[in-house]
Amino acid sequence: MLSAWTFVAIWTAGVIASQRRVHPKALFYLFFVELWERFSYYGMRALLILYLTKSFGFSDDKAYGIYGAYGALVYATPVLGGLVADRLLGLRNSIVLGAVLMAMGHFAMAFPQQPVLYMALGFLIVGNGFFKPNISSLVGKLYPDGDLRRDSGFTLFYMGINTGAFLTPLTCGAIGELYGWHWGFSLAGIGMVIGLAVFLAGGRADAYEDKGLAPNPQLLTKQIGLFFRFRDVLYAGALLLVPCAAYLVRHNDITKWLVVGFGATVLCSLFAYALKQEKQQRERLFVVLVLFAFTVLFWTFFELAGSSISLFTDRNVNRTLAGYSLPASMFQGVNPLFIIVLAPLFAAAWKRLANRGVRLSAPTQFSLGLLQLGAGFLVLVAGASVAGPCGLAPLYSLVAAYLLHTTGELCLSPIGLSLVTKLSPKSITAFVMGIWFLSSSFAHTIGAEISKMTSQPAETAVLASSPAQSLHLYTGVFAAVGWVAVGAAVVLFALGPGIRRWMSGVR
Repeated sequence: MLSAWTFVAIWTAGVIASQRRVHPKALFYLFFVELWERFSYYGMRALLILYLTKSFGFSDDKAYGIYGAYGALVYATPVLGGLVADRLLGLRNSIVLGAVLMAMGHFAMAFPQQPVLYMALGFLIVGNGFFKPNISSLVGKLYPDGDLRRDSGFTLFYMGINTGAFLTPLTCGAIGELYGWHWGFSLAGIGMVIGLAVFLAGGRADAYEDKGLAPNPQLLTKQIGLFFRFRDVLYAGALLLVPCAAYLVRHNDITKWLVVGFGATVLCSLFAYALKQEKQQRERLFVVLVLFAFTVLFWTFFELAGSSISLFTDRNVNRTLAGYSLPASMFQGVNPLFIIVLAPLFAAAWKRLANRGVRLSAPTQFSLGLLQLGAGFLVLVAGASVAGPCGLAPLYSLVAAYLLHTTGELCLSPIGLSLVTKLSPKSITAFVMGIWFLSSSFAHTIGAEISKMTSQPAETAVLASSPAQSLHLYTGVFAAVGWVAVGAAVVLFALGPGIRRWMSGVR
């Protein structure tokens, strides 16, 4: 574990040293803010499905339902958080509010009572809604229109995300599984507090300059009654959303329909807004909507890593290495480790190609991402085919699948974040970024239903002594997922020329 931390620290320091004169200094503050925020988020994510099934004894179906509802709401609330930031609070105030709420949620997860569990998830959901879209939008504001550094900057920012994501399974995940769930969740809370401190330090250093401020500061300080300002009313409203989110996680059958209805309403509103714009802006927003659909598919399959792939790793992968059986949660760090190593190489490649006048279009990059994602699932299936009567797939097949998922993610996710900031009208960038994150909300909702296809019957839920019973369920679903992803890649590649025309020169 120490050697992994050392490697990541040295590698990250080297990347930052090589890029610090190329990008605005604010990028590196935001890099570390996102690193620690993702440390906290993925620390909880690495433990959640295992915590629900092992500590609370929930069935697979119930655990998948909670995990899916939590993930869906985590990525639905950024629509609201982005809208409030654009119109009222500003990006920077919203980021601070979100960080505080998430820290409260992580520390609350340390208390192993069901009512507290749901309330803690509520804090995390609402906090993420204010944090996630606005820090990405703030990164986009660091670069003027047409700046060739933007894609490279977002890829480096994405490296910060995954540095935090890598460190958590080795710390929060391993500590939570081996020494107690409450220690793992508490460590995630500490990570969130550190992230908040780094963001405030960037503000004191004036790294963000005038970017991300409230659009109307006088409105925020307007007195409401005798004791409150308008800003206080907004903060109180955010707190009131927490028990609502907790209720929806607990009653997750309602949540999936609510997410579908809410998502459809938001997408229709964006479509209606696009129709009112002049031709170029209208077509650019149409591109966002088309690529949104393929992004939903990508994240639906990718996010199975936190649910069915996590239990597959626990039950059907030979995790013995050098005579030691590794905790299943530690493998949540394989994907981010690959991103840490590969993200600088991808960033350098995009920048070098751009300097030479060769820039792969977004549809082409998205197609490559889907193709590699599908190939990763097919590698899992191939590994399971040599599992033998013991029902344990070889470790190398899991690692190879994560490698392909990672290269696919690097072709799609940071490019998508950058693209939203290029194609969106400046007045609603954070709102559109929130809609973009809504793709992950749909993904968790659909992914929960896919995961349930791998659920074990209640009478065979404990499969440690009979992993062969579960193997065929997982591989059947993974094979179908893999081929659907490959087919979607082919379709998107064919649509590419038409989409590029709508982008009006944006690459």
